[in-house]
Amino acid sequence: MDSSFWALVALFLFFALLGKLGVHKMVLGALDKRADNIRRELEDARRLRDEAQALLSDYQRRRHEAEAEAEAIVAEARAEAEQLTAETTRALEEMIARRSKLAEEKIAQAESQAIAEVKAKAADLAVSAAEKLLKANVTDKVADTLVVKGIEQVKAGLN
Repeated sequence: MDSSFWALVALFLFFALLGKLGVHKMVLGALDKRADNIRRELEDARRLRDEAQALLSDYQRRRHEAEAEAEAIVAEARAEAEQLTAETTRALEEMIARRSKLAEEKIAQAESQAIAEVKAKAADLAVSAAEKLLKANVTDKVADTLVVKGIEQVKAGLN
């Protein structure tokens, strides 16, 4: 019986004492508890991953919807811009046509007025010349009557 034997006996006694005190149950209980905690953490991690995956797919769907909506808004804005451009162009052309017509009417009116002024001036000159000729060539009361009647007829005819 040497010291190795007594060390072996002491080891068996130590294990028996540990068994009697229920240390193995405490160790197994702690390991079971640790395994349960790990299992719960794994389940929580799976659940969180599933929720994250659902959120990701929801955000991706929303992003696609937003992109489609943005494209629709841009297309609608382009159509409105083209329509506004066409309406503005048409309104501008109408305004130019109206102004051109108004300018032509003013030109025609000025032309008519100038012709009327020339005719009036020519009539005044003709009356004045006729009056001078008649005064120089015709005398007496008859001449005066003729001059007055002629002047009235010329004025009435020109206006």
